[in-house]
Formats: sequence, structure tokens, C-alpha cells
Amino acid sequence: MAKLTEAELAKELATLPGWSVKEGMIRKTFAHPSFPEAVVFVNAVAHLAEIANHHPDVDIRYSNITLSLVTHDQGGITAKDVALARSVEEARRKAGAA
Repeated sequence: MAKLTEAELAKELATLPGWSVKEGMIRKTFAHPSFPEAVVFVNAVAHLAEIANHHPDVDIRYSNITLSLVTHDQGGITAKDVALARSVEEARRKAGAA
């Protein structure tokens, strides 16, 4: 799977509110009302990541969770990263999260 070009990445990010490129990865921070709710979110992301066989870096700061995605074996951001970001967003929509 090839790295996305800058134009392809910009097009994809335009459809993923809150996601941005930082340090060569796509990244978003998700705020939750409490630590337990943040942990539930992390568990849901872990499940999605296992299904996709693609695992994000997860930074837990009390009730704020930052996900960072990059396809290390391709040396950059690929469609695999965007697909997992979309899966996370869709799961949040279905759960009624903002």
C-alpha cells in the first residue's frame, strides 16, 4: 500500500473533522467527560484496530485520548490510516458522541 500524496491526504482530511497531520502521522484528540468513559473509548478503538490489523499510538491523559496513525512499514500515511480513522469516527457517531 503506497503512501498518500499530499493532495490525496488533504482531500481525505477534509472529510475527517479534527484530524490533522503532526509529526508525519494523522492525529486527533478526543475529550471525554470522565476517565472511565475515556477508557471505554480506548477499548472500542482497540477492538477496531484488531479487526483492521492496524494499531494506532494511543496517548491517555486522564479523559483526553490522542490517537496517532501512520503505516510504519510504508514510511508514511496510507489509506489504511484513513480507513481506521473513519472507523473510529463512525463508531463515535453510532454511539452518539460528538
